[in-house]
Amino acid sequence: MKVILKSDVSKLGKAGALLEVSDGYARNFLLPKNLAIEATPGKISEWKNEQARLKAKDEKLHKEALELQKKLQGKAVNVAGKAGENGKLFGSITAAQISEALEAQHGLKNFDKRDIKIDEVVKQQGNYKFSVKLYPGVQADMTLTVTVS
Repeated sequence: MKVILKSDVSKLGKAGALLEVSDGYARNFLLPKNLAIEATPGKISEWKNEQARLKAKDEKLHKEALELQKKLQGKAVNVAGKAGENGKLFGSITAAQISEALEAQHGLKNFDKRDIKIDEVVKQQGNYKFSVKLYPGVQADMTLTVTVS
């Protein structure tokens, strides 16, 4: 029996997948627990339309991410921190602070700190390389400049 999953089912598939499963599994588990719906010709047509819409949306987001990558690649972000006598910062510069600086200096909103990857702990002033994940498979490599205020 063909079914369309309404929610993720472990070891079977993700929500929105069109699958062929055994009749008993569909009738006794998937359908009663409202995890899937039977794939009638009308439902399959709706599913195909939805998949085409999602693919177009995904391509649009990917294109926007590539344009943003061109805009951001190689740019610098400045963050000021307080330091002691020897130039070592009190604490370290975090991804959240970098995210706030991206918004303030480049106008980028809604950047999650988990999308910012910096390879080393920033505890001194200087320049550091970091990357911003814009879309799966698309990232912009940027430079963090830490100054003492």
